Amino acid sequence: MMKKQLKITVLPGDGIGPEVTREAVRALRIAGEYAGLSFEFQEHAIGGRAVEQFGTPLPRATLDACLASDAVLLGAVGGPQWDARPRAQKPETGLLQLRAALGGFANLRPAVCLPALAECSPLRKEIVAGADVMVVRELLGGLYFGEPRGFSSDSTESWNTMRYRADEIERIAAVAFQIARTRRRKVTSVDKANVLEVSQFWRQIVQRVARDYPDVKLDHVYVDACAMHLVTNPTRFDVILTENLFGDVLSDEAAALTGSLGMLPSATVGGQVNMYEPIHGSAPDIAGRDIANPLGAIASAAMLLRHTAGLPDAAAKVENAIRAVLEEGHRTADLAAGRSRRCIGTREMGELVANAISDTYERQFAYHAV
Repeated sequence: MMKKQLKITVLPGDGIGPEVTREAVRALRIAGEYAGLSFEFQEHAIGGRAVEQFGTPLPRATLDACLASDAVLLGAVGGPQWDARPRAQKPETGLLQLRAALGGFANLRPAVCLPALAECSPLRKEIVAGADVMVVRELLGGLYFGEPRGFSSDSTESWNTMRYRADEIERIAAVAFQIARTRRRKVTSVDKANVLEVSQFWRQIVQRVARDYPDVKLDHVYVDACAMHLVTNPTRFDVILTENLFGDVLSDEAAALTGSLGMLPSATVGGQVNMYEPIHGSAPDIAGRDIANPLGAIASAAMLLRHTAGLPDAAAKVENAIRAVLEEGHRTADLAAGRSRRCIGTREMGELVANAISDTYERQFAYHAV
């Protein structure tokens, strides 16, 4: 049975994080009111903001709140003012620590070319039209977490380790195949098996898992070839399954299909608590100017409604509200650049989406009343 109230830990983070997260929370409140779901929001510091306040990018109070919540909603972390800090005080270290603590091993990153935004892509419209890709990125292994790592004592060399266990590959592959069953039943596994032993192992395990999903087609693509196909023939992809580093790079590249990095949401699932965040960075150069695109954050809220709240209809209404606002011609600065469109701010875009969510529900209620 669906829970009537969800406890959400909000981590606004750095840069534009607080601005876009505010609009995601607004969308959740509106959708929840109509869907019979209430939220208890509590805000905590993470990243650079936490370093300045508490001396660490992931304070114990923040971690405890996240572990005690039903879901985490994250804005963004990082900024140039913290780049020179030791690794233990880098904002990104706090994010990696949080991911490990929550245990979410599957990062879901959809990239869809909405018809209203086909003109915003740097790629030709005929290339991106109809593109609908789900990147399933393994999030707790590979170079980001593998040991050993570090610098030599004389600072003449450094190293990271790409390492995966069979069970880590099995569980992320199973997620990709299960998602493919709800879509177009195709998984493209990305690796570098012509060079890397860990990729050869990855491919072997994925092939083994595929036997349990005979209704899903599997193919394998080297990461460099995948990067090329994403911008030359993106409609060939349905679900892209990939390890941590490759998934990080490829999902950012997939922003070209949507028109802006600000459009892409993500969900991290599979652990004790799911986490939702737009994939863009903290963009400190535009922070506080009310020009950031909040749609990736709002779409992340829709993923929260789908994967944690168990409300696929409410999630679809939020996503449809985003589409409706864009179809009306409204654009934030990243989507209006170089085009004769009226440019609106972060807050106004959030208000328009919230109003569109309300309008969708009101029309539904009016129809049923008749």
